[in-house]
Formats: sequence, C-alpha cells, structure tokens
Amino acid sequence: MRTADFNRKTKETDVKLSLNLDGGEIEINTGIGFFDHMLNSFAVHGGFGLKVNVVGDLNVDDHHTIEDTGIVLGLAFNEALGDKGSIERFASFYVPMDEALAFASVDISGRPFLIFDADFPQEKCGDYTSAMTVEFMRAFAYNAGITLHIKSMYGNNSHHIIEAIYKAVAHSLKLAVKQNNSGVPLSTKGVL
Repeated sequence: MRTADFNRKTKETDVKLSLNLDGGEIEINTGIGFFDHMLNSFAVHGGFGLKVNVVGDLNVDDHHTIEDTGIVLGLAFNEALGDKGSIERFASFYVPMDEALAFASVDISGRPFLIFDADFPQEKCGDYTSAMTVEFMRAFAYNAGITLHIKSMYGNNSHHIIEAIYKAVAHSLKLAVKQNNSGVPLSTKGVL
C-alpha cells in the first residue's frame, strides 16, 4: 500500500498526518477553517485518504501552521511513493471555479522546484491569509521532491482562485501517481 504516517513537532506546531495515495478516510483539523476546506478539497479531488491534525501557534498568525502542514504532507507524499516506479510521473490539469481558472502541472521527478504565478484580490479568506498559498505549495513541492508549476489564469475572488489552485494540483497529482504496471520508473536514467 502507498501510505505514510508522519508526526512533526516544533516549538511552533505539532503536525500529525496520515496519507494514503489510493484513497481512504478524510479527517482534517488545522484550526483554520478555510485551510481545512482546501485540504479536504485536495484529498477529495486527488482521490487520497488524508488525516491531518495540527496544533499551531495561531495566536501569532497562520503562517507556521500552513507551511508546516505543507512540509509534512510533502514528506508523507514522498515516502508513500517509495522508489516512484510504475507511476505515470507527469500530469497537468485545469480547474475552473466560477470566474476563476487555475492550471497545475507536475513532474514527480525527485527534483524539487516550484513556479507559482497567482495574484489574490482579497488578502484573507476567513482566517487564511491568501499569500500563504504559495508558502504551502513551496513547502509541499520541496519536501515531496516534485516539480510543480501553478498558474492562476484569471479570477477576481480569492476564494475561487485558491480553491481552483488546490483542486488543479490535486487532479494533476492524481494522474501523475496513477500506476502503470511497468515496474520501472519512467526515466531514461532508470531511476528518479
């Protein structure tokens, strides 16, 4: 089974996370309602089983909670994939959300990189700072060891833009982790 469990405790956050790339229960509690909504959307649209419980220093702000969740989700994603053999590796996806349209493209390569191109008209969605979207995606991509390109094509509602981004990333990952039964990594080098 392609699963991973991670606990990471610092002076700022305590993150407990379980991931199953092939589906399962979804339980999200980060203390940030909109972020819970985004992680739930990520799991549902990716077809992932995901349990996340975070106790963070929300008395400071939402930065550490969101970024550290991205770190742990990335570590779990990388571990659940193992040697990355027998997966499709590459995928891209567009997601419309009302007036907003987002695009994501992924290469599960072992080479972490992020290109992020999005602007958010509203600074906050509930208690979630819109600018934390790039911080989450960077933490996730670098710790998962993936190349991730994200672009908001257009939109004028930050909620719609951010949700379209999370869903586009989830659908890209769902396609990229799909098993192809080849038994070998999709690479001319023979390894990823």
